[in-house]
Amino acid sequence: MTHTAFVTGATGFVGSHVARELHQQGWTVHVLARATSSLDELGDTPVTVHAGDVNDPASLRAAIPRDADAVFHVAASTNLWSKNNAQQSQVNVEGTRNLLAAAKSAGAGRFIHTSSFVAWGLQDAVLTEESPRSDATDWINYIRTKHLSERLVLEAAAGGAIDAVVLNPGNVLGPGDRRNWSRLFRMVSEQALPGAPAGGGNFCDVREVARAHVCAWHRGPTGHRYLLGGEYATYLQVIEIAGELLQAPVPKKPTPTWIMTIVARLQSALAAVTGKEPDLTPEAAAITAHSIRCESAKAQRELDYRTVPLREMVVDTVEWMTTTGLLR
Repeated sequence: MTHTAFVTGATGFVGSHVARELHQQGWTVHVLARATSSLDELGDTPVTVHAGDVNDPASLRAAIPRDADAVFHVAASTNLWSKNNAQQSQVNVEGTRNLLAAAKSAGAGRFIHTSSFVAWGLQDAVLTEESPRSDATDWINYIRTKHLSERLVLEAAAGGAIDAVVLNPGNVLGPGDRRNWSRLFRMVSEQALPGAPAGGGNFCDVREVARAHVCAWHRGPTGHRYLLGGEYATYLQVIEIAGELLQAPVPKKPTPTWIMTIVARLQSALAAVTGKEPDLTPEAAAITAHSIRCESAKAQRELDYRTVPLREMVVDTVEWMTTTGLLR
């Protein structure tokens, strides 16, 4: 029996891998794409493309196939620049609300929601699915909206409105990354890195994250969350691997957080004049100053989730960036 999936965010990093994994497992894949979105990341993956936007409820109702077996909601704004906060809130929170309503109306079987391990807030304790949340860093709109969007999904599941599972990846690496950690690698390559952040985190492979999404549809109990972590590393260690691969000099020790914060504020002040998004914002400086650790035991046990060595992931990402011309 062939399953049918509807995927948002399939023109992006994680979403394109989810669409590809679904196809490889024999699913019929429908994707939502804005008129301005490039389909390049999907490559030759055969999908049915529906024009629309998560902020356009009518387009969602028209796009989702009736009685689809699954809706994979991967689309989100990862913005860390306050200028774009209003738009980010609209996409992450209201867009999720719109899609939940459309999925229910279409009779979708399950709703698999992509969140993040930062949805718990930035805190020092090692996160598990049962960890309490901190709201101390909700001034960072990305953190606040990821929490609010997954809360919408979990409340809908708890109320019986929809059968849903939430996935919370850590720092995602792999081919197809154009805006996240690839920006750091680009700065290393161009010797434009303002410093090495003092924090760290767990790193996961985008392909394993995609497989976990599909497995969550098969096995994840409704209303459950799954942290998808991996090898922990300081950001300096990641930068050191990238510097070695790119034969570029990198800092030998982390830059004090107060210096990174000043640099971020200066760049943001300049961006207010030029309108060009800064490489480092106060939000990004704050996130990368923290060491965010999480466990993946639940996902490994219930979703056959697999972690990948950090160096292997950095090599794959850098090689892909070089091949596609993102690195000089």
